[in-house]
Amino acid sequence: MSATEPPVVVIGAGPVGLAAAAQGTERGLPVLVLEKGASAGAAVREWGHVRLFSMWRDLVDPAAEKLLAATGWVRPADETYPTGAEWVASYLEPLAAALGERVRLGAEVVGVSRRGRDRVVDADREEHPFTVRVRTADGGEERVLARAVVDASGTWGSPNPLGGDGLPALGEAAAADRVSHRIPDVADPAVRAGYAGRRTAVVGRGHSALTALVALAELAEEAPGTRVLWVLRRGEVGDAFGGGTADQLAARGALGLRAEKAVQAGHIEIVTGFRTAEVRADGGRVLLVDDGDRALEPVDEVIALTGFRPDLSWLSEVRLGLDAALQAPVELAPLIDPNVHSCGTVYPHGAAELSHPEPGFYLAGMKSYGRAPTFLALTGFEQVRSIAAAIAGDHEAAAKVELTLPETGVCGGSGLFDDPAAQAEGGCCGTGPEPVELTRPAVPALK
Repeated sequence: MSATEPPVVVIGAGPVGLAAAAQGTERGLPVLVLEKGASAGAAVREWGHVRLFSMWRDLVDPAAEKLLAATGWVRPADETYPTGAEWVASYLEPLAAALGERVRLGAEVVGVSRRGRDRVVDADREEHPFTVRVRTADGGEERVLARAVVDASGTWGSPNPLGGDGLPALGEAAAADRVSHRIPDVADPAVRAGYAGRRTAVVGRGHSALTALVALAELAEEAPGTRVLWVLRRGEVGDAFGGGTADQLAARGALGLRAEKAVQAGHIEIVTGFRTAEVRADGGRVLLVDDGDRALEPVDEVIALTGFRPDLSWLSEVRLGLDAALQAPVELAPLIDPNVHSCGTVYPHGAAELSHPEPGFYLAGMKSYGRAPTFLALTGFEQVRSIAAAIAGDHEAAAKVELTLPETGVCGGSGLFDDPAAQAEGGCCGTGPEPVELTRPAVPALK
C-alpha cells in the first residue's frame, strides 16, 4: 500500500466487501477493508446453519478466485449448496487471508465525511479525501483517509421491527426475550428444546420465513404439541410460497413447495391480513394484537422475519442520493422496487446507478438495495467489479455491466397486494398469480 496515496476503503468483510477488495487489488488499487467483527464473514457466520439457495458456482467472485488460486486454494464443487458456515470456512476466510494486511478486523466504522468539510460545505470538496472514523476493538478511535469509499456493510444488523407500520410494535421492546429476528437452528439440541412442544408465531413471507416454517414444521412431526402459526400481513396467501418449479433457482423453489406441503399436512396454521400493532404479555407467553385490536392465541415466542433496512446513521455527513421509499440509490431504486415487480428480474447496474452526489462514495451489496428484498451474491460481485473499474478510471469497463439472474417464477409487486383489481391485472409481468388452495383452513384471529 502506498505511503502517500490514500486507499480505497471498503466497509465490511462479507462476500461483497471482500469481492470489492479483490477487484480493486486486481486493478492495482490500494485497498483497505474495515470489518467490525472478529473474523471475515462475521454476519454470515451468524446464520451459518442456513443452507444457501445459490450453488457454489454463483458464490465465488472471479477476481477473488484468481487471488485465491495463487494460494493453492481448491474451489468447491460448483453444483453443491453450502451452508453459511461452509461459505465462510471454504471461501471468505481464505479470501481474507489472501488479502492479508488489506483486511483489518475489529475495526468498526462509526462515521464518514470529507477531511475538513461537513456535508454543507461546497468549497473544494472533491479535492479533499474522505475521512473514515474507526472505533477499534479496545474502544480507541482513529481516522483513516480514503480516496474512495465502498460501503458493503450489509443490513444484517438492522432487521425490520415486528410492527406493521414500520415502527416497533407497542410492547415489542419489553418482550424482546420473546421476539427473535433470526432463523432458529433447530438442529442444535438446546435450541430445539426451546421450540419442541411449544407454540411459535412466524411473522413474514420471504424466504427466511419459509426456511423457519419448514424447520419448525419438521420439528412438529417429531415433537408432539409443537405448533406453528404463520402470520401474514397480506389479505391472502397468494404467491407467498414462491415460484415453485418455475423458480430458476431450484433450491429456492423447492423451499416454497416444502412449506406448502407442511401447511397441507396441518403442521402450519395461517393468519392473513394481520398487521401487528402491539405485543402484550400473557403470563409467560405473548399476544400479538393488530391495529383493529384483534388478538391471536398466546404464543411462547415470535420469530419476526420481516426483512432488513440499511443503517444510515453513521453516514449523516455524506451527501447521499437515496430514493424516498426504498432508501436505495435513486438510479437503482426503479430497477428493484418491489412496489412495481417481484419477478426476479433485475436490470444490469453498476457504478453509475450506485453513485451519489458525493463523488467517490458507493453503496454496494445488500445495503445498496435499501429496503428491497431478494439480493443475490452475483449482483454484488458485478456491482463491485464496475465500481472498481470506475475508481481506477476505466469508465468503459465500468459502464459495460452484464448481469443475468435466475428469476423467481413469481410476478406481482408488493404494492398491489391490497388491491384485488390490480392483482387481477397482473402488475408488471402479465397474468397475476393463481391463488393457493390449502387443504387445512387458515386459523382465524381471536377477538
